[in-house]
Amino acid sequence: MLMYYILLGGIALVSFLVSARLKSKFEHYSHLHLQNGMSGAEIAEKMLQDHGIYDVKVISTPGMLTDHYNPTNKTVNLSEGVYNQRNAAAAAVAAHECGHAVQHATAYNMLQLRSQLVPIVNVASGMSQWLILGGLILAAAMHSPWGFYVAVIGLVMMATATLFSFITLPVEYDASNRALAWLENKRMLTREEHDGAKDALKWAARTYVVAAIGALANLIYWAFQVFGARRDD
Repeated sequence: MLMYYILLGGIALVSFLVSARLKSKFEHYSHLHLQNGMSGAEIAEKMLQDHGIYDVKVISTPGMLTDHYNPTNKTVNLSEGVYNQRNAAAAAVAAHECGHAVQHATAYNMLQLRSQLVPIVNVASGMSQWLILGGLILAAAMHSPWGFYVAVIGLVMMATATLFSFITLPVEYDASNRALAWLENKRMLTREEHDGAKDALKWAARTYVVAAIGALANLIYWAFQVFGARRDD
């Protein structure tokens, strides 16, 4: 149990450091103003048009780093600091979210797979650990094999959520690659601005890597707990 808490603490610390670094990078590149004078919203609209996508709306959403693409209603949601700003950080985020819209329009297989898992993960992520704990308690208190089976169901649900975290990685990296390729091919940014956008997206991607590693570590720990308890019966 101690090793588990040490591991989770280490991952939490790395996650905090990466998130802090990401915020620092975006703050830094928010001061690198674009020579083309375009806002994040204008960058997004042009990227969509250049890819022949006319049924996706670009809208503003409250908050900081709350940017996302919603495939359900086909909207690119840009935070207030991205939608109106005219800097390298805003350009990077706007183009990245449009990268997801391009994935959707071209039926990118990893995005489709992730979308199919969303309703399952929404249920699994909230219930998995409770099922595992409940199963372990039931098995210990009543020496019933049903407790083990309940815990395994919880593990399967947790594994699905972990798989979702890893499927998210290629989706996010591909969206960034599409964004950076478009920004460069259309000469939307100067070399300094492009390097800034690339650096910002690199740190954003690392937050997903840390999250995936944390999910895997958590799954491995609970798998040891479940199957270790089974061996002890």
